[in-house]
Amino acid sequence: MSAYRDAGLGLLGDPMRRAIFEMLARRPSSVGELAAELPISRPAVSQHLKALKVGGLVVAHAEGTRRIYRLDPRGVAALRTWLDGVWEHALADFHKFAEKTVADETAGTDHPDTDHSTRGQP
Repeated sequence: MSAYRDAGLGLLGDPMRRAIFEMLARRPSSVGELAAELPISRPAVSQHLKALKVGGLVVAHAEGTRRIYRLDPRGVAALRTWLDGVWEHALADFHKFAEKTVADETAGTDHPDTDHSTRGQP
């Protein structure tokens, strides 16, 4: 999804949002639980959670008087799919580069000017 390419990575570019994302990957948590482990206020945690929720990476559900946040598997899967596509392109480009490098080196070895095996022999 283009939303994850445009927003998902941008959302995780912020160090606090990334920390919250990683904490939620370990276990669902409330705003208070997250704020207790971070050097920011509860309102700041709430703002980061709102951004992650709007970006499709986090969902929340009510549990008594508090809201429990967790990663949204659909959003994380879409982000991963996009990253996998980027990774596949990067690997394909690396493979082409490696093949060209090997071909260039092989062509250089077989070139008559670089063949030193007969030098100095009558």
